[in-house]
Amino acid sequence: MLVFMPGLDPFKLAEIVAKQVTRRRNGVLERRYYRFRGGRWYGGIATGDVVGCNLRCKFCWSWRYSYYGDKGWFETPRGAFERLVSIGSSRGYKYLRLSGGEPTIGLEHLTNLLDLVEDTRFYFILETNGLLIGRYPEYAANLSRFSRLIIRVSFKGCTPLEFELLSGADRSFYEYQFKALENLIVHGFKPCEDFYPAVMLSFSSSESYSLFKKRLTEIHPSLVDCIDEEYVILYQHVKELLKRNKLTPRIAYDPSGVPEFMV
Repeated sequence: MLVFMPGLDPFKLAEIVAKQVTRRRNGVLERRYYRFRGGRWYGGIATGDVVGCNLRCKFCWSWRYSYYGDKGWFETPRGAFERLVSIGSSRGYKYLRLSGGEPTIGLEHLTNLLDLVEDTRFYFILETNGLLIGRYPEYAANLSRFSRLIIRVSFKGCTPLEFELLSGADRSFYEYQFKALENLIVHGFKPCEDFYPAVMLSFSSSESYSLFKKRLTEIHPSLVDCIDEEYVILYQHVKELLKRNKLTPRIAYDPSGVPEFMV
C-alpha cells in the first residue's frame, strides 16, 4: 500500500506505481482503470479514469484511486479505446481522454491507444503533470507522431514551495514541469495549439502567479495567453482530504457552482 510521503521522488514513485498498475499479457501492455464515463468538461468528453499517479496531491479528487495500485481492473489499449469511442459516439462528443491518475505511467499503453485514435474523428486530450515528459525527452518525441493529440500540462502550484506543499513531491522536481513544455516545443508541438499549461491556483497568491507567468514567458511568450486556470472543486471526499492535510484553499467552488470557464 502506497501512502503520502513528504518530499517524495516522483520518478521513483512512478516506477513503483507502474509495477502495480501495468502488466504485460500476450505482448500487450495493459493498464488498470477504475471507471469509464462521459462528462461535461471540454464541452463533452469521454473519459477513462486510470489507477495510479506519481504525485500525492492534497486536493486530488481521485486520490482514493491514485494512491493505491490494487484498485480497478486491467484493460488492453484496444479495450480502453473501444469503451471510450462507444461513449463518445453515443453522446456526440468530440474529445476523448484519460484522467484520474497519471496517463504517462506505462507510456506504451498510452501510445498504443493513441495509435487507434488516429483513425477516428476524435481528438485525444492528454492530461498530465508533465514530470515524465520533462525528465525523459523521448516521451515528447514518442508523442509527437500523433496528429489528433492535445497535451494539457497541469502544474501543481506556481512556485517550487507551492509544488512541494500541494503535491508531496520535493520542490527540486518542480522544474521538470517546465522542462516538459520545453521538450514538447523541441519536438514540434505548437504552444497553445498542440499543448498548453494549466495551473492549480486555489492556494496561490497573485505574486506567485506573476512569477509563474514570467517563467512561462521565458519558455515561449504565447504560453501565458493559454493558461488553463484550475481551482479546487469541493466534492465531499476532497473536503475530507483537505481537512486531513490541514489545507485551506483561498478560492474553491462547490460542485453545483463550478464557473463556466472551468468547464
